[in-house]
Amino acid sequence: MKPFPDSRQTGQTPTRDWPPISVIMPVLNEERHLRDAVMQVLDQKYDGPIEVVISVGPSRDRTQEVADAIAAEDSRVVVVANPTGRTPNGLNVAVAASSNPVIARVDGHAMLPADYLRAAVETLEETGADNVGGIMAAEGVSPFEQAVACAMTSKIGVGNARFHTGGEAGPADTVYLGVFRREALDRVGGYDEHFQRAQDWEMNHRIRETGGLVWFQPRMRVSYRPRPNARALAKQYFHYGRWRRVVSRTHKGTINLRYLAPPAAVLAIVLGLVVSPFFWPGLLIPAAYIVAILAGSVLTGRGLSPAALLRLPLVYATMHLSWGTGFLTSPSRLSKTRPEAERARLQDLFED
Repeated sequence: MKPFPDSRQTGQTPTRDWPPISVIMPVLNEERHLRDAVMQVLDQKYDGPIEVVISVGPSRDRTQEVADAIAAEDSRVVVVANPTGRTPNGLNVAVAASSNPVIARVDGHAMLPADYLRAAVETLEETGADNVGGIMAAEGVSPFEQAVACAMTSKIGVGNARFHTGGEAGPADTVYLGVFRREALDRVGGYDEHFQRAQDWEMNHRIRETGGLVWFQPRMRVSYRPRPNARALAKQYFHYGRWRRVVSRTHKGTINLRYLAPPAAVLAIVLGLVVSPFFWPGLLIPAAYIVAILAGSVLTGRGLSPAALLRLPLVYATMHLSWGTGFLTSPSRLSKTRPEAERARLQDLFED
């Protein structure tokens, strides 16, 4: 991988060129947070040019009006339409409308540290990576959100994914959000619009399959607000599990024991409950799971308020069982092969 224009010297004064960055933001119903999110991008401590491309879906609130107002106030902001409202479609539309060699994906409610883009470009240059990203730092306000934040940053809740739990910088399967070399997106044809969820993991898999490097950089820490209640959390993790199964069908060999643990737990619990009327020891299986998450909650919930700690076992169970159920019930129709005409359309989109 060729580095971006790097440091140079004029006389005795060291200077450098910082590559222009296009920040792409697919948004839907983000009226409350959009302006703050865009301002955090435009106020980055980054010495190179920045443009923001907001891809707006058919929102039920004033997201379109807010986006248009921001663009009218600042020429660095461009607004494009995403008629489908789907995230991968919005990402592709925004990439196509952007113009710079570095592309940063940012959510409409993301809270970036001031040096996020600088750290990303430095990491791209130092490692030669095609995509770099950091930590999805879950931070809750209510007791339930605090419990979810704890679960989303623990190995009991989400396994050993470093973009959740942290760790040393280095190569990774996937990262949160992502700052890409444009040439890498062009090479793989952009986001696969078939994947309503898990599109980031699937994209990073194709980057790695074509010889690219995905790099985890813990300096790139983005604040994330968890779901506010059990119903919303269950829906989120059900769809995570459902679409991760679709990815595994599309890309053979991408499932490991970490992904199989939640569906295995669901099957074991259901089996135990089904046989328990005829074979009472079957109840030991769900009982063992309950004991395990209670013990795990005590170990990982240190520092939580009593109200948040009481909710932590429910949060763990919701995440595990919803993800596992989504994985097990994922219909095969979601994995249908995309027509070649659609593949050609996406390739043309990124070559234009």
